[in-house]
Amino acid sequence: MRNLTMLMDFYELTMANGYFVKGFKDTWAAFDMFYRKNPDNGGYVVAAGLEQLIEYVQNMHFSDDDIKYLESKKIFDPGFLEYLRDFKFTGTIEAVPEGTIVYPNTPLVTVTAPVIEAQLMETMLLICINFQSLIATKANRICRAAGTSVIMEFGARRAQGPDAAIYGARACYIGGVNATATALADINYGVPAIGTMAHSWIQFFPSEYESFKAYAEVFPDACTLLIDTYDILNSGLPNAIRVAHEVLEPAGKRLKGVRIDSGDLAYFSKKIRKRLDEEGLRDCKIVVSNSVDEYLIDSLHKQGARIDSYGVGERMITSKSDPVFGGVYKLVAVEDTTKKGENGEKVFIPKIKISENIEKITNPGKKKLWRIFSKETGYGLADLLTLEDEVVDGDGVTPFVDEQKPWKKMSFKNVTATPLQVKIFDNGKLVYKNPPLDEIREFVKFQLQNTVWQEEQRFANPHIHYLDLSKRLYDVKTELLSLGDGSDQNRD
Repeated sequence: MRNLTMLMDFYELTMANGYFVKGFKDTWAAFDMFYRKNPDNGGYVVAAGLEQLIEYVQNMHFSDDDIKYLESKKIFDPGFLEYLRDFKFTGTIEAVPEGTIVYPNTPLVTVTAPVIEAQLMETMLLICINFQSLIATKANRICRAAGTSVIMEFGARRAQGPDAAIYGARACYIGGVNATATALADINYGVPAIGTMAHSWIQFFPSEYESFKAYAEVFPDACTLLIDTYDILNSGLPNAIRVAHEVLEPAGKRLKGVRIDSGDLAYFSKKIRKRLDEEGLRDCKIVVSNSVDEYLIDSLHKQGARIDSYGVGERMITSKSDPVFGGVYKLVAVEDTTKKGENGEKVFIPKIKISENIEKITNPGKKKLWRIFSKETGYGLADLLTLEDEVVDGDGVTPFVDEQKPWKKMSFKNVTATPLQVKIFDNGKLVYKNPPLDEIREFVKFQLQNTVWQEEQRFANPHIHYLDLSKRLYDVKTELLSLGDGSDQNRD
């Protein structure tokens, strides 16, 4: 396993050194990882990447070469470097399980640990969760647009590096994609790998017909032919039909499909379908690729395209239309080392980030994330953030504050309140078992079919899922905002 411990921003190391020198090595802190805006102006995000974060945390350690590198910078305290030699994570991590449908400003991951440990994992935590959540969400949008059509991930060659190709294929599968063209994603994660031929296969042979005939002879049970190398309707399709009749059918086999990778996909798919049906090849599938995404798929469906499967590449593996997932990692609480709780537990002081941009103001303190479901319909009504020690009684009356309308007296009644985060590491020990990838994928489908409103699943102007605060959390936030930095603010 690769040691990625040093995959971090350098300021994490300088801050960690500072904490050590100033005597805060054993002071605990809490950080929330969350995001502020859904990609593509969508209604939700599919959380992903937790399995890779777990692998990283389990393997966190500084090698002799890492220590030598830090020594060479000549800015780090020798005691800090010795501390790093025996480094391992000893804190607690809570997170929403992979595949959970999530919304802006809700903590996807919460790290509570000695401040140095929590700080040093910032970059890698964001890499794991940001990328796969982005790609799983994009894949899910594409799959929803496709309806019953099959979606295949074809993006490795356009991915931004080998890790993006492999983890991207994994994330696409979580989002609902049926298969991948990337063999290593099948080996590592069980994402079914598929593939037939490229244009080079057809070009290699003396004629298009001979290339199709050779492929059919080698793969008679899985023969899909690429028919747009030269001329779709006047060469590729007639030669594919000829192979179906002259090579496959005499052997008791059927032509599985034809694929096009260029041209007007709606026009050609309708022409191809009509000709295949006339030739008794109604069971032959039509596969298309070529810069496909949810918007094009939706347009193709409206045009009456006759497409059974889509191969989707760069626009999914890079989330081309909105390629940055803005997850952030913010300090929300620091241990009060002068106090202990009734049972000797740590006491935390809430911390807040105040900004001129209202959307960048954080929710302070150690919190619990709840999803509030309607008992009548089973659908999610809102998410609720409370302080860590609060319990939500769904059968009773739970007052809450809508930050957009704080003057209104609001409450939940007769609902089901479910905590969303689960414990992953407890005092350094892994206590969570990663579910199989197929189970994560089915979890996504279940939520979208049973607990997420269709109005939140619209591509255009989706309903905004509510995020509310408990009265106690709102009061803490209001008090911290009123304190600010103690400076006077005037307008001239």
